Amino acid sequence: MDTRYVQSFVTVVESGSLAEAARRLDLTPAAIAARVRTLEEELGATLIKRVGRSVKATEAGLKALERARAVLREVRDLRASAGDDAPLGELRLGVSASALTGTMPIVLARLYRRMPKLAVFMEPGTSKHLYHRVVNGDLDAAFIVKPQFNLSKGYAWRLVTEEPLVVLAPPDTAGDDAHELMRTQPFIRYDRNVWGGRLADQYLRQHGIAPRERLEVDGLMGIACMVSEGLGVSLVPDWAPDWLDSRRVKRVPLPGRAPLRRMGILWARHMPHSALAEAFVEEAALALNLPDSARGRLSGTPNENAPET
Repeated sequence: MDTRYVQSFVTVVESGSLAEAARRLDLTPAAIAARVRTLEEELGATLIKRVGRSVKATEAGLKALERARAVLREVRDLRASAGDDAPLGELRLGVSASALTGTMPIVLARLYRRMPKLAVFMEPGTSKHLYHRVVNGDLDAAFIVKPQFNLSKGYAWRLVTEEPLVVLAPPDTAGDDAHELMRTQPFIRYDRNVWGGRLADQYLRQHGIAPRERLEVDGLMGIACMVSEGLGVSLVPDWAPDWLDSRRVKRVPLPGRAPLRRMGILWARHMPHSALAEAFVEEAALALNLPDSARGRLSGTPNENAPET
């Protein structure tokens, strides 16, 4: 059995689309469909079906899905551990899109200096999606927004950075009153389906601000680019100050104490690769100069797992 065909099947189910799976695997939709058909013939079962414009797993496909993921993981571990001096296995890491341009390059650079032959599988996504990927055992750790609920005892959380909400505005926008800008200018809303977007929405509702909403976007870099083109203002976390300063935007602080988007690392303590996840946590703390209290303990505490306020 060709594991590339297994990978194609898993990617189709996870993305819900032959076209999206083709994009992720850098193939044509026809090639993806052919791979899945070949796998179905080998297994003697129909694995996927069309539902409207999307593709979903059949009952047989759902039964095969977890085993297929396990097979792919074992293959990656085998490749990663082939060298005598390589760490055992592969670190499966989820990363929110904003962290890819913020803290993640710094952390990975330090981690690779410690483990130059470490294999890392990195999956981008929203914090909500990546949280469930860790809980389901698909990822070892995830760099995400802090969950706004208690974690179970099998998981740990480590705070990495706190990002205050700020208003992004085009550089030629008159005035520096954040509330007035959000009330009077066209507004680009940070998607309320993601945890950071909910924090921004909560702030607007608490202060009775009803913005002139023009767009709702999931993607901080995209929002910043739209603001720079004069499409409106937005309320977002101050996630990459240096990068934002390089764009044609100005950052307007909120009056008083701004809400904080808390970014950190969630990992499963009971997974076979928990040692690799904890090494990643330790290097993140060192790379970002976190205090000893934030890096010295590798297990969650009741305070760390408390709901975010």
